[in-house]
Amino acid sequence: MTIKKVAIFGAGAIGSYCIYGLSKCDIQLSVIAKDERNERLKKNGCLINDVIYHPEVLTPEEAHGVDLLIVCLKYNALPDALEDIQQIVGEYTLVMSLMNGVDSEQIIGDQIGMQHMVYSLIKVASHKEDLGYVFDPETTIGIVLEENKEIDELFSQSDLHYRTTSYIQEEIWNKFRLNVTKNLPQAILGAGVGCYSDSDHVKAIQSGLKDELEAIAKAKGIDMSKADPSATRGSAVPKTARYSTLQDLDAKRHTEIDMFSGAIMKMGIELNIPTPYNEFVYHIIKAMEEKNDGLFDYK
Repeated sequence: MTIKKVAIFGAGAIGSYCIYGLSKCDIQLSVIAKDERNERLKKNGCLINDVIYHPEVLTPEEAHGVDLLIVCLKYNALPDALEDIQQIVGEYTLVMSLMNGVDSEQIIGDQIGMQHMVYSLIKVASHKEDLGYVFDPETTIGIVLEENKEIDELFSQSDLHYRTTSYIQEEIWNKFRLNVTKNLPQAILGAGVGCYSDSDHVKAIQSGLKDELEAIAKAKGIDMSKADPSATRGSAVPKTARYSTLQDLDAKRHTEIDMFSGAIMKMGIELNIPTPYNEFVYHIIKAMEEKNDGLFDYK
């Protein structure tokens, strides 16, 4: 199968990188949206690195049977999107989930059939400025995916940075470890990433989170040492940088903590592995979300 129709579900930070990278390809490129968001995207397009892109905007029903669906949603939006994903997927549709965490493929696959899933991950430092998304194409690591001839052929014609691997589960868990240990302690502190190098106490929290995650990975037979050790293309992260969980709290949005420590807690219960560090981090960030929601605005 030659991939000619590609739909992107979620035109945020990650979806914007996919739109940018695939726009030069000779394909029918679309984004999935409903209701007011559908109309807004049709009218305004997608502002990416100060350039407005106008991919086709389709409802889930209109996109049924695309060759490739790339899911770029926030984790807490996934449950409500599963029926839409089912409407999009046809008999031969391939599905990539570029969402964070380690279980989105299984969640989607349980809905549509695991035979459609192509395991993958993405590393891109994209952030929102005013009405659009911004990232550095040159320093972006990009997409890592399991070997797939059709997608490899498509991506080779694109501006996406990507590579294939025989160790995709190890790569996904390696990124998961990075997210858990880098996102969560700074989110609690409300501090830039410099806290990880400047505080032994923050390092101790990182270590506790990492040890619990690695114990679960080991119990699942996942050897993260097989993941490619490269992490950057030479782009330094300033000490003031604030990763996605803290960005969500800053903006008074709910975070993806269920995907991070919540998932670790669940797996720990299933495997009889204690996860006290992740349990504390989970509950304190949930409490911070409640604070942002105004629960503690006592009169």
